[in-house]
Amino acid sequence: MKRATILIADDEAEIADLIALHLEKEGYHLIKVSDGKEAVRVIQSHPIDLVILDIMMPGLDGYEVTRQIREQHRMPIIFLSAKTSDLDKITGLVMGADDYMTKPFNPMELVARVNAQLRRSMQLNQPALGNTSVLEAGGLIIDPDKRSVVLYGNSIELTPKEFDILYLLASHPKKVFSAENIFRQVWGEDYYEGGNTVMVHIRTLRKKLGEDANKDKWIKTVWGVGYTFNG
Repeated sequence: MKRATILIADDEAEIADLIALHLEKEGYHLIKVSDGKEAVRVIQSHPIDLVILDIMMPGLDGYEVTRQIREQHRMPIIFLSAKTSDLDKITGLVMGADDYMTKPFNPMELVARVNAQLRRSMQLNQPALGNTSVLEAGGLIIDPDKRSVVLYGNSIELTPKEFDILYLLASHPKKVFSAENIFRQVWGEDYYEGGNTVMVHIRTLRKKLGEDANKDKWIKTVWGVGYTFNG
C-alpha cells in the first residue's frame, strides 16, 4: 500500500522536527518546508495527501496558502498555530481547513487527528459502489462522484467539508441532524467544539447558496434541535 505523503509547513524548525518524529513512526512520508511560497510550490509539484500548516509564516501566511490550495486540491488541511482566538479558528475553517489545533500541542493528539483525516479522505476517494447518486432539488444539483454543486445553472465552489455537510443533509430530506451528529458523520470523530465548527460551516454554506439570515430555503434551522434540508 502506498505510503501517504504529508507536507509540514512551519517556520519553527523544532516544531516541524517534533511533528516529523512522531509521524515517521506511523510510516508516513514527510516533506518539510519553512515558508508559505515553498509550501505552494511543493503542492504544485508533488502528490500530497495531507498538509499540516502554520498560519504565521514568511512569504505567504497559512490563510493564503490554504486559499491557493483550495483552488485546485481537496486534500485535508490541519492548521497548527499559536493563534488561539475563536476568530482565528473560524477564519481557518472558513478558508477551507479541515481541523485546527493550537500550540502548544500534544503530538499524540495531532497524530490521531492526522490518522482520522486520512481515513476520511481515503473513504471519500474510493470508487462509488452504487450507493451514491446525483441529488436534485428545485434548481440545486449535487453530484457526489464529481463532488460538484450547481445552483440554477451556476457552479458553486464549496470546501470539502461544506460539500459533505450539504450532501449529508440533502440525502435525508426533512430529517433533522444535530450539530454533534453532523460533526460525527462528516469529520468522523467526537470533538467537544464540534457544534461551533458545524455552525461556522453551515453559515458559510448558506451564504454560498445565496441565503440570508431571514431566508433558509435549502438549509433550515430547527431551533434547539439542529438542521434539516428543506429542498
